[in-house]
Amino acid sequence: MLDLNQMALFVQVVQAGSFAKAARRLGLPPTTLSRQVAQLEDSLQTRLLHRTTRKLSLTDAGRTLFDRCAAQIESLSEAADALSEDADTPKGRIRVAAPAGFFDYFQMDWLAEFLARYPAVQVEFMLSDGMADFVGEGIDLAFRGSGELPDSSLVARKLASSYLALAASPSYLATRGTPRTVEDLTGHECILSAKQGPSGSWRLGNGGVITQVQVSGRFAANTGQSQIKAAIAGLGICLQPIGALHNALACGELVQVLPGVASAAAGLYVVYPSRRHVPRAVTAFVDMTLERLAATVSVRT
Repeated sequence: MLDLNQMALFVQVVQAGSFAKAARRLGLPPTTLSRQVAQLEDSLQTRLLHRTTRKLSLTDAGRTLFDRCAAQIESLSEAADALSEDADTPKGRIRVAAPAGFFDYFQMDWLAEFLARYPAVQVEFMLSDGMADFVGEGIDLAFRGSGELPDSSLVARKLASSYLALAASPSYLATRGTPRTVEDLTGHECILSAKQGPSGSWRLGNGGVITQVQVSGRFAANTGQSQIKAAIAGLGICLQPIGALHNALACGELVQVLPGVASAAAGLYVVYPSRRHVPRAVTAFVDMTLERLAATVSVRT
């Protein structure tokens, strides 16, 4: 089988007029070029060049080969250059897998700004609390709250760490009072995960002291977004990532309860199907996410 690299070097030598000039252009030793062309001649079982100390000329076979392949070699080179240039420009579709509550803390105006900055990029979100099937669903990257990977071929990078905070609506606190201690939570309506049911336990820390408190409530839901909405509606006290609570706290829909008390750190990880040849659009999207999250959570790169 012919070596296309050797044919490309042959074309470069002919265009330069000598092995020495071609070697300078390519940054290769002249002996390497000479050996590669000689190997090409051996593969074709014909001489392509007449070599003298002062002059290089084509044989009839060499002229025929050059005339037929030079244009194709140049086209391939141009195509490779174009791909290399395009690789530096974010473009194409990005398919993102993320938890169901991802847009609790990832703002849509961030996405709008990103798409305005890169008009050749399209973004599709697949929202689910399950682990994405990268191959089956064509996922380019996934955001997850854990760095544990079910597949060793996947690559995870921690974007940020946050913590879980307690919050309730002003109307709820006006009616039921504001807890002063962690133990006071046992007498309040607490909004729980549907997996916990009407009762459960929260592991809360305050100044290095960890307290396991039993809590209960009449409302439970399986997504953070629904739990936050329930808290805004006055149904009780929720325990959610501070980044997810940021907007509701900022506009006064929620008030942080027991500000010095927090639950264990919650992380945000980005997961790639591979470390190699990550598309520029994907890295640009991750960079934007990291930049924006820095304003709402404690970032650890």
